[in-house]
Amino acid sequence: MKIAVFSTKSYDKDYLDRFNTDHEFTYYEAPLNAKTANLTQGHDGVCVFVNDKPDAEAIALMAANGIRLIVLRCAGFNNVDLDAAKKFHLDVKRVPAYSPEAVAEHALALILTLARKTHKAYNRVRESNFSLERLNGFNISGKTIGVVGTGRIGTAFCRIMSGFGARLLAYDLFDSPELKQSAVQYVSLDQIMAESDIISLHCPLNPSTKYLINKDSIALMKKGVMIINTSRGGLINTKDVLKALKQGKIGYLGIDVYEQEENLFFSDLSESIVQDDLIARLISFPNVLITAHQGFFTNEALEQIASVTIRNITDFENSVINGNEVV
Repeated sequence: MKIAVFSTKSYDKDYLDRFNTDHEFTYYEAPLNAKTANLTQGHDGVCVFVNDKPDAEAIALMAANGIRLIVLRCAGFNNVDLDAAKKFHLDVKRVPAYSPEAVAEHALALILTLARKTHKAYNRVRESNFSLERLNGFNISGKTIGVVGTGRIGTAFCRIMSGFGARLLAYDLFDSPELKQSAVQYVSLDQIMAESDIISLHCPLNPSTKYLINKDSIALMKKGVMIINTSRGGLINTKDVLKALKQGKIGYLGIDVYEQEENLFFSDLSESIVQDDLIARLISFPNVLITAHQGFFTNEALEQIASVTIRNITDFENSVINGNEVV
């Protein structure tokens, strides 16, 4: 099959080429949207990532060009207009799980960095400043950790955090039998918000989870709570979080995703003026740690993303149902 790959970085090409034997890829650095959908002419399918926009307009244009498949090299599919895909008879496939440990371990990295201020210590020592003033942190042991979403990543996160001697609370629409047999306690979402010292988000973005963290849920939280988001930026209402940071209600914020990240992440803007005032304000807080959607970014995860993506294309070509179908 001929596949147009959008939002291509060097590592995407390297890993896809490594696992590809049967298909013809055309790589575009540009994201997929209604303005770039014309690039799909002469192809059978498209391969997209989290910040591409296969919306209704783009899908209509792609369908007119003969596109039959949208294959996502990620797990989330909230950026795809599924109704439009059904209308134009486009199949949508995804990578439902790619090294869930990679994202879970990155969530832990954010927690430990914020809790022990190792990022600040690193910068100090590079300037020959060996003072410990204002570097005091806190133990994770004995704290209450709330986990919102216990799919593969949330489950991996719970397994990791169980070794810290913390109390683990979890919320999900569907309880994990594995976690229920461990020390994890399933409770209501309100109880997660009210009792947790650290809240880590591992749920998908959909209409019911949009702005899960907002002024009302923040009002339930402990003063000084730590919030970690390695899932989707839209789970957090950034304006409400900024206000809570200023008031000291939120004591720490670690995010690997951001609701307007498509205009920022995966690009080098070091010589540019960032026009997003919200993220500029977030960056200014000493108790906020932001990484640019790198939670998935391990060798193991990239290998799995590439291999499953290739298999999805091959299975579509051979009319094989493999369980990775969204539409």
